[in-house]
Amino acid sequence: MRHSTQRFPLAGIFLIGAALFGLSLSFAISVGAVSVPIDTVWGVFFNRMGLSDAEPTWSAGRAAIVWEIRFPRALLATMVGAGLAVVGASLQAVTRNPLADPHLLGISSGGAFGAVAALLHTGLFMGLLTVPLMAFLGALMATAMVLGVSRMASATSADRLVLAGVAVSFVIMAGANILIFLGDPRATHTVVFWMLGGLGLAQWSHLAYPLVILLLAGAWLWVQSPKLNAMTIGDETATTLGISVAKFRLSVFVAGALITGVMVAFSGLIGFVGLMVPHIVRMMVGGDYARVLPVSALFGGIFLLCADIAARTLMAPEDIPIGIITGLIGGLFFIGVLARR
Repeated sequence: MRHSTQRFPLAGIFLIGAALFGLSLSFAISVGAVSVPIDTVWGVFFNRMGLSDAEPTWSAGRAAIVWEIRFPRALLATMVGAGLAVVGASLQAVTRNPLADPHLLGISSGGAFGAVAALLHTGLFMGLLTVPLMAFLGALMATAMVLGVSRMASATSADRLVLAGVAVSFVIMAGANILIFLGDPRATHTVVFWMLGGLGLAQWSHLAYPLVILLLAGAWLWVQSPKLNAMTIGDETATTLGISVAKFRLSVFVAGALITGVMVAFSGLIGFVGLMVPHIVRMMVGGDYARVLPVSALFGGIFLLCADIAARTLMAPEDIPIGIITGLIGGLFFIGVLARR
């Protein structure tokens, strides 16, 4: 991967991104089986936040739809999209592979395995923390397996590392399918839908977990931007700059596993966000990771918001699993990247 110069002013990109985010958020909350005018959406928001003393002109039912269902769902989509995009960008740096992605490297599959085990077999022995914790452990297990397989097969090149990730992903998904097969048949329908990706279970009480992990792990990755820049040039160059390459690569994988595991726990399997968004962002801001990571987070959130809008409107009133939407778009994008490279 080569560094490229910045194409557009960063401030302008953030302004455009903020405007797109505002429009996407408004539209995501407005559309659905029950359409809600955008002025009502923000009226409910300001009313619930205590920022407006105006008398509500909307029904209690619409207020509940906006505040209890669609706002948490839209915010979860934003966090999941931002997290997956940041992880994808970081993995592309440390593997020097433009096709690296938490889904392709098996990290998402590991998170799914842990979450399925918690939902169908172990039970919520730690309350709401159980599923995110098990998903993180599963993602960490998948990361260790990918690194172990790549070392065993001497797959040090970037493309072979992705192949190792794909192989591990198949093995882990087979294990997850066995867990579903052995689980309670009455619960498997929900789990299968969740494995296709979905944001319909979003609740205000759940949003703190992905938000805290995204802020902490994302901030750590952003602080490591100079090292990520060095890693894109090559291991030898990074070593001459005093970076412990193996240790740093492992730490980035662990941070990526933490973010991915928690996001997967609340959204299910959503692929290709981490593959597509960083590529598009680098076309706008160049290759400096001090710019790539925050802009990837912004546009990752916007992308998943738009994908969720499509998932809820294409076959309304039915919800299409959002993983199907991102998989279709991401698959086409993947083919395009392969053709270019």
